[in-house]
Amino acid sequence: MVRAEFWMHLLGYNLIREAMAEASRCRRVPRELSFAGAVQAVCAFGAWQACGPLRAADLRRGLLAMIGCQRVGNRPDRAEPRARKRRPKHGALLTVPRAQARAQLRRAISA
Repeated sequence: MVRAEFWMHLLGYNLIREAMAEASRCRRVPRELSFAGAVQAVCAFGAWQACGPLRAADLRRGLLAMIGCQRVGNRPDRAEPRARKRRPKHGALLTVPRAQARAQLRRAISA
């Protein structure tokens, strides 16, 4: 049963990614669509589909339009230093304030 559940999750993930790719192509938006937003659109679409009898093509267009509207927001300053604070773990230690480590990381990337 665990294997079956694993494969079903993988199938669902791939189907949602395929729908996102198609929505990106149809709506001519860059591939910056939100996976979480697409999952929410698919879940909401199930309730929307039950509301009235529409043709399959109309339902498909509606779903792709809903997925195409779910864009990833602008997330500035998402660079995080790769260092650990706790000593028992192997790796670089975070010995400076996090803001200072981010600034050093940004300077190293831009150089």
